[in-house]
Amino acid sequence: MKTELASRKEYAGERGGSTNSQALVSGSPPIKEQGAEKPGRTMSICMQTRPLSEHRPSPTTAANPKRPFLPKRLVCFQVPRSSPSREQKISPSSFPHQLLRGVLQPEKNMFEVLHVDSPAESQIPPEPKQDLSTMSQLLYRALVSAKWVSEAIKTPQAGLAVRLLDASWYLPKMKRNPRSEFEERHIPGASFFDIDQCSDRTSPYDHMLPGPAAFAEYVSKLGVGSDSHVVVYDASDQGSFSAPRVWWMFRAFGHDAVSVLDGGLKNWLREGHPVSSGKSRPVPAEFHASLDRSLVKAHEDVKENIEAQCFQVVDARSAGRFTGTEAEPREGIEPGHIPGSVNIPFTDFLTESGLEKSPEDIRRLFQEKKVDLSKPLVATCGSGVTACHVALGAYLCGKADVAIYDGAWVEWFMRARPEHIISEGKGKSL
Repeated sequence: MKTELASRKEYAGERGGSTNSQALVSGSPPIKEQGAEKPGRTMSICMQTRPLSEHRPSPTTAANPKRPFLPKRLVCFQVPRSSPSREQKISPSSFPHQLLRGVLQPEKNMFEVLHVDSPAESQIPPEPKQDLSTMSQLLYRALVSAKWVSEAIKTPQAGLAVRLLDASWYLPKMKRNPRSEFEERHIPGASFFDIDQCSDRTSPYDHMLPGPAAFAEYVSKLGVGSDSHVVVYDASDQGSFSAPRVWWMFRAFGHDAVSVLDGGLKNWLREGHPVSSGKSRPVPAEFHASLDRSLVKAHEDVKENIEAQCFQVVDARSAGRFTGTEAEPREGIEPGHIPGSVNIPFTDFLTESGLEKSPEDIRRLFQEKKVDLSKPLVATCGSGVTACHVALGAYLCGKADVAIYDGAWVEWFMRARPEHIISEGKGKSL
């Protein structure tokens, strides 16, 4: 198979941090060493692969259909800038126990994979433990600043094309029309992402995750391709409200090249950056989606967990809605929480100005709530939107595997037995 490559500049987090380009975590692009552009140094290569089944069968896969294949994700590695076009073996950092044998052709931005080797499971050493502060610097850049976006719009860099999405969404009681607001004012070049429209329209619950084909079709029409670096923001007064939901959706469908604009439109305006008006007219692109089921939990999973206690549950709603003393915004739904869950309101992940808190502050927040980031974690909220702040916060601390209970409190209240509704208020009766 042939896979297009992108030779890209990467950068350490704007809050500081090392530029160690050797120790990479799964799925993360490399952070180029300073001076790597000089002759004789290395260049970072990222390629986005698709399963071999999506390509024409090679003699190897036809002969051995059980041979491991590369999932659709970013594969990253480093090669000498002077590497000749010849057959060679590369062990990608994203797949440290798989060996790619093929021909690297930097001048054509092409790596032709001829063979994929994997050792026996018994030969794979255990993953070394890494400090969370180190890991957080190595994950794909989850936050980008207004300054970074402004420069990316003015001077596009080689590599993934930046696509801006306004993912504003509000609770009905707020009586705001996000699409109308978008047409009045948005970041230049942005398209509007409708969370309600890009959902499972057959579900009785709000904006449930759509299927891969529906998601791919929707974002393709917004001009998002598999080679896009997606930047998501919203226009909420808090600085960030619904954008992390779309960030999580892209990751759930196998697209790691996605970031949240830190501080959203609120901070963009505060820093004096320009805005546009009118409808967007994006050029359709080609996007491939494949659902990562490990990032999504269903009602049955959470129900079984009450007894099994296989994972921790963090609820991102306000303290009053969690305890049952504050009304829910949806008719017919009483407040309360899932047995054993912990409350961390999504606003606790934000500063007073609406920016994301530092990884150190977020890690301390989890510790205060006795949430162990080394163990499985599932996030929930009212309808699956603000729960994604928990996933984003954990991601910034180096934990990239937080799952979302998509049906969230609305589904739980509708389906759970009364004894599984913990509330200081009315609760639920048969």
